[in-house]
Amino acid sequence: MQKLVDEFNKSHPDIKVKNTKLVWAEYYTKLITAVGNGNGPDIGISHTSRLPDLINQGVVTDLDAVAGEAGVDWATFNQNLLDATVVDGKHYAVPIDTHPFIMYYNKKLLKEAGLLGDDGKPVLEQSADGFLAFLKTLKEKLPAKTTPFALSNSNDDPYRLWWALYSQLGGNDLVSDDLKKAEIDKAKGIQAAEYIQKLFTEGYIKKNDPDFYKNFQSGTAAIMMTGVWATGTWEATKGLEFGAMPIPKLFGQEATWGDSHTIILPLTKSEDPAKRKAALIFADYVAENGQIWAKAGHIPSKPSVLEKQEYKDMPYRSDYAAVAGTVKFNKPSTKNWQIRDNVSFKILNEVWANKMKPAEAMDKMEAGVQKELDK
Repeated sequence: MQKLVDEFNKSHPDIKVKNTKLVWAEYYTKLITAVGNGNGPDIGISHTSRLPDLINQGVVTDLDAVAGEAGVDWATFNQNLLDATVVDGKHYAVPIDTHPFIMYYNKKLLKEAGLLGDDGKPVLEQSADGFLAFLKTLKEKLPAKTTPFALSNSNDDPYRLWWALYSQLGGNDLVSDDLKKAEIDKAKGIQAAEYIQKLFTEGYIKKNDPDFYKNFQSGTAAIMMTGVWATGTWEATKGLEFGAMPIPKLFGQEATWGDSHTIILPLTKSEDPAKRKAALIFADYVAENGQIWAKAGHIPSKPSVLEKQEYKDMPYRSDYAAVAGTVKFNKPSTKNWQIRDNVSFKILNEVWANKMKPAEAMDKMEAGVQKELDK
């Protein structure tokens, strides 16, 4: 990001962007407080999933009036990513990436198990049974100390896998279209949860893994799933021969969990039109130069960037770039983060620990989601 800021300032002598770094855990609280005090920044970052909440709190402004002046052409963005930032027909953010949940694999271990093709990609049938057969072979062929599938035992990543499989089955979020009611497709939710629970009970995912990133990084896990931000970490790891790919299509349609970083214009005291225009010129520049941002592993928001030689020359990224079209975003509920943290994580964690049946979990999740929506 600093490189993008520096290059923008060099090529736009009439605009100066100053970048302030904040600790991630404190970022949203500080942003909301600053805007409330009338000291908000001219430009900010928001996750797509956090946008509805920020709109509701009056923190972000809509961009339609200024976008034309700044030369932003909405048609140049990946429409799946862009549509997720449109609320009540208005544009509130410029998406600069998507960072979806994907699969990484250790080439050496897959080769050892006879599951690496001549093209360097896994020999894996894209189906629920095919993936189980793939893991079974890994478990049988590799040394006992090797983990077939490294995954966290709680919270984010198993939830992301559940969301991905629920979406592949055609599940459509946990809230109704009018955002007022809990609406879980329980049969699909149960099917996805039972499948993942089986990965734990059959011993394919290591139980109580203290650090599943380290497990994969040290070459003791055959595959792992997490967000694309891990690409840079694996690249910097000496001797790790790995590959990256979309998560397999285990059910009806290709889908995965994902979010996006977007650039927003927070509400300021003066709402200076010249500054707003300059800020959006910068936002569009960042999206247009997504090959620089993609070094972090993220997928650029503009399809034209994927055709740039600089992007194509980077290893791994093109192997999962198409996932931008299959990310299943939340509906624009102001309670997305509360539902995830207070309901989905807590209840599904019990399923992964084999302490709760998936059917009971879906009933509890429905009640929990409704409780959050009613607050």
